Amino acid sequence: MVSPKTVTELTSDTSGSVAVARLMVDGDDLVLRLAWWEKAIARRGNVRIPLAAVERTGIEPDWWRALRGIRVRTHALVVPGMLCLGVWRHGGDQDFLALRRPRRAPTVVVDLHDLRTAAPYARIAVTCPHASQTVTALNTALDRHRRGDSSAASDQSLHGGLL
Repeated sequence: MVSPKTVTELTSDTSGSVAVARLMVDGDDLVLRLAWWEKAIARRGNVRIPLAAVERTGIEPDWWRALRGIRVRTHALVVPGMLCLGVWRHGGDQDFLALRRPRRAPTVVVDLHDLRTAAPYARIAVTCPHASQTVTALNTALDRHRRGDSSAASDQSLHGGLL
């Protein structure tokens, strides 16, 4: 198992603008850390998902393609063409999205197993300026978790400005 004290930030916003959502691996969990204003809009704290619930990770070059279904009005905000934040419902499932329309920034998409008690969402999607590096780091953390390898975990910085 990965040491519970190991925290690896997978995404960061290096533009110096308003704080935005970030993906992190914290021990055996994938954590979507939300900025204070995102927590207020979504009416929830950080999203914490066990790594065991992650089915697949990928990159969607167009942020709007990660949208599925309709927003849950009391837990989401849409600024047309600019921002989609919060919970979207489709069929019997829900997705949590933190999507912004920065120039040329793709979206990291994390599809989750149907483990309702462990993962309240079917998908998490986050706009990320360093999507390929984020997916690589996440897949590395998933491989370590699945192997039960705690010696490979570290707090060292990743390339591309990721922590």
